[in-house]
Amino acid sequence: MPARPFLKWAGGKGQLLAELTARLPMTFERYHEPFVGGGAFFFHLWNQGLLAHGAVLSDSNPELIDCYEVVREHVEDLIELLVAMRVHFADRDFFYEVRSWDRQPHFHLRPKVERAARTIFLNRTCYNGLYRLNNKRQFNAPFGHYKKPLIVDPDNMREVSRALREVELRVEHFDGVLQRARPDDLIYFDPPYVPVSPTSSFTAYTHRGFTEVEQRELAHTFFALADRGCAVMLSNSHTPLVAELYAPATTNDIVMASRKINCDGKKRGEVAEMIVCSFPVGLVQPRRVALLAQPVVLTGK
Repeated sequence: MPARPFLKWAGGKGQLLAELTARLPMTFERYHEPFVGGGAFFFHLWNQGLLAHGAVLSDSNPELIDCYEVVREHVEDLIELLVAMRVHFADRDFFYEVRSWDRQPHFHLRPKVERAARTIFLNRTCYNGLYRLNNKRQFNAPFGHYKKPLIVDPDNMREVSRALREVELRVEHFDGVLQRARPDDLIYFDPPYVPVSPTSSFTAYTHRGFTEVEQRELAHTFFALADRGCAVMLSNSHTPLVAELYAPATTNDIVMASRKINCDGKKRGEVAEMIVCSFPVGLVQPRRVALLAQPVVLTGK
């Protein structure tokens, strides 16, 4: 069975997998994804056997990377905990009790597998699967009132564990990729998107958010890697700022994607996004045709 994202994630790339696949370079060495989130593109590449040269997944959110490490190293213990927790999916009091763990002084001393189970349980039961932190680094998304959420899929968890077996996992700022990327490596950036309107901003994946200054730093990192001879891809919202920052890139394509995280369900729909590449994207090549003909899993990021 294919490995699928085990977390829901704002801005998940399930909607863009076909578009991203159509723009892959014909060959690449190691794969790097500095804003891994739910990891949909990584899992898609792994399912297609395209990561023979290894992968580095990173994020500035330590609880997220802890989840990946626990799934890789302690998957059976994690499954056991989640199975025990899933009977409480409709219990509002239980949700807020689990959410309060990071308000406790010794939260960091809890076993990593318990903290990972908490992250996954909250992700699956909070409002819209929204991972949001306040300025004290505390999870603060509200209860989601789901009728029957999928808390854990044991078979998928085991497949994800297998996919992560040889992956390097790192907690670091996105520019950490500059320390290890080599010519012909593939880097995919999926940062918190530039808001398309004053009311659409959601960048609180970490306690600091993601500012315009960091968007500009990211663009600098993108072109530094391109100058090194790496193949660099990036997705972001179609806004004047993004168009300005990546105007010098070889390829700038506008695509449509569905977005579901909005407090008003009537405002969820297709939005314009940009896929930026540091290399020419020409006619669809035979390998891309074969990949595009295969089923794409549209869950998670």
